[in-house]
Parts: sequence; C-alpha cells; structure tokens
Amino acid sequence: MEDLHVLPGPGAPRGLVIPSGELTELFSRSSGPGGQGVNTTDSRVQLVFDVATTTALTAAQRERVMKRLGGRLAGTILTISAAEHRSQRQNRLAARERLAELLRTAVRPVAERRPTRPTKGSQRRRLEDKHRRSETKAARRRPDSSG
Repeated sequence: MEDLHVLPGPGAPRGLVIPSGELTELFSRSSGPGGQGVNTTDSRVQLVFDVATTTALTAAQRERVMKRLGGRLAGTILTISAAEHRSQRQNRLAARERLAELLRTAVRPVAERRPTRPTKGSQRRRLEDKHRRSETKAARRRPDSSG
C-alpha cells in the first residue's frame, strides 16, 4: 500500500500526505452483489486512521478535524468502510478516496461572517411592508360605533 495524497485546498495549501504506515486496512465479507463469490472473498474494506497520532496534520489541522468529525470518531479513530464494489481493490480505492475527501473538507477553516448593517433600501421596504400590513389589519376591524 502506498501513501495517501490529499489534494491541496483551504487549510492545507500544499495538500496532505498520510504515510501508509498510519493507515490500517481491515477486510471482511461483503453483502451485496457478487453472486457465489460474495461468500468466499473478503471484498469489504475498512480503512482505519488515528487522527490523534498522525504526523500528517499540524496541531491546528488536527484540532479542526477532531472538532468537525467528532461524531464520526470512536475516541480518536476514524473508520471508513467501502463495500459497494465487487472487487477488494476497487473498494480499497473507494475507501482511500473517501478518507482523502473527508480530511480535505475537515481541515478547511470556517469563514467567519462579518456583521453588516441593513441597507437603507431594505430598511425602507421593511417599513413600507409593515405599514401596508397594518392598513390591511385595520380594515378588518369593526367600524367605530361612535361615528
């Protein structure tokens, strides 16, 4: 197995290279398509990656990944499963691609929203709508009995 290369993107301008020694592949029998071969071949792949001990991530990237993928982690272990293909090789590639994309999106920094003020036009339209609504509701009231 070779190192996993993650494409460059926000949060990882040079990309990431995860050494093959930090990835563990587990194989098991897959349900689904495959006919008689599904009972004899271990085509399902589980790719296991420990976020806390990896050398591929900086401290800031590791913190972002732990925060973003917290729901998918078992402690600090991230497990990706692939069983959609009949061949083990294709499932291995699918799991690696899935892990790479997941890490690429997880290391991306969150863009902070800069607070802005409502424009004059939007304030004017809001007040006009409120006035129009007020007139509609006023027209529904009972006529004044004193008049």
